[in-house]
Amino acid sequence: MLCNPSNPTGGVHSTELLTQIAKVLEKYPNVVILADEIYERLVYTDDGQCTSFASLPGMFSRTITINGFSKSHAMTGFRLGYLAAPERFAKATSVLQGQITSCASSVSQAAGVSALNEVDDSWLENNVVIMKEKRDYVLQELAKMDGVSVSVPPNGAFYVLPDVSKYYNGDDTQLCLDLLKEKKLALVPGESFGAPGTVRISYATSMEELETAMTKLREFLESL
Repeated sequence: MLCNPSNPTGGVHSTELLTQIAKVLEKYPNVVILADEIYERLVYTDDGQCTSFASLPGMFSRTITINGFSKSHAMTGFRLGYLAAPERFAKATSVLQGQITSCASSVSQAAGVSALNEVDDSWLENNVVIMKEKRDYVLQELAKMDGVSVSVPPNGAFYVLPDVSKYYNGDDTQLCLDLLKEKKLALVPGESFGAPGTVRISYATSMEELETAMTKLREFLESL
């Protein structure tokens, strides 16, 4: 399973790294790759590119690519996603889907068609600019907080996963519970992602909300 760009870190794997992973997988021909690339249109690197794993040599016939409209087109409530895969995998997944959800609603499908046909790339590109500004603001504010660090700035998605292990003896779950109780600010414990001592911050909101959130977080940490 490969999530690129990543939730919760916002990391984006380079083409070079992905190629190295593909080289390793050449030794294991029975391994199928499930590539979650739903954040591919939210990338803040200089070239703004996210290499699709299926495009690498030898990977097309063994990769199941997962994508959707929730992130790129801000259509979270429509619950519309899709996969691209070799026919044998696509048929197997359609059998499973037929017994679980049958299909996406007709309204969501129509909205997806409109998103593909009527939303210009310039809108998506402008959205990346806006999200990058929000990312930069959150990183700037976190840098001012004592005991908080971000080892690798995120280059994709809309999350930051700062290290807050200097507080609560690394108990990120209790930190989030107390933060919610005292400041009405909801963050996700990093322990949920196998990263104890961290918290996930989403900046997919207005700048006004982010300013309020960062102020609350700073005040809470300063009170400890």
